[in-house]
Amino acid sequence: MLRIDILTVLPAIVSGPLEHSILHRAAQKGLIDIHVHDIREYATDKHRQVDDYPYGGGAGMVLKPEPIFRCVATIKEEVRREPDEIVYLTPDGNVFDQDIATEFSLKQHLVLIAGHYKGVDQRVRDALVTREISIGDYVLSGGELPALVVVDAVVRLIPGVLGDAESALSDSFQNDLLDAPAYTRPAEYQGMRVPDVLLSGDHGEVERWREEQRQTKTRTRRPDLLQD
Repeated sequence: MLRIDILTVLPAIVSGPLEHSILHRAAQKGLIDIHVHDIREYATDKHRQVDDYPYGGGAGMVLKPEPIFRCVATIKEEVRREPDEIVYLTPDGNVFDQDIATEFSLKQHLVLIAGHYKGVDQRVRDALVTREISIGDYVLSGGELPALVVVDAVVRLIPGVLGDAESALSDSFQNDLLDAPAYTRPAEYQGMRVPDVLLSGDHGEVERWREEQRQTKTRTRRPDLLQD
């Protein structure tokens, strides 16, 4: 059985499709075990806040690290083992393809983190995430739909899910730069600090740092996006 845990701030978007089609049938057959976690349930303040303004300024909000770390810790306690992969769905991840789907279908436990707003605090990506996956060079409102795309592509490859076992075997950005790392409060978490430049208040230095990070990440991950 493949267990999949999905972390999201909008669980209703994820839960509905799981009750239909091959995903529902696979669960009924006992071939998959999918759990949807509302990240807000792991916030500790009375308002259940899961996002905050980014350090260094700029538009958008960033998902805070604490609720995500707590949720993943709870999952690990429950299953009493490390997940095979903790996957963050993000436009600047490695492009999802059939080879990755096949690889994931052979795992026992996947954790999928659906980003939202401006994304997640970089410390989640540094300390928890083992794979970063994109479903294409475009931006959606959140990672819920990409998470469902990954789940659907993976589950259909599990033996016994499709009625015809042979079917799966025959299946055939704004400025062209990836985004820089994002951080939000607290300034230090589990020994990991936000880069000093983002706390400096010097907007020129912040933008220069971000541009350098964008260039470096794009050159490393998607050199095909860079112009000659």
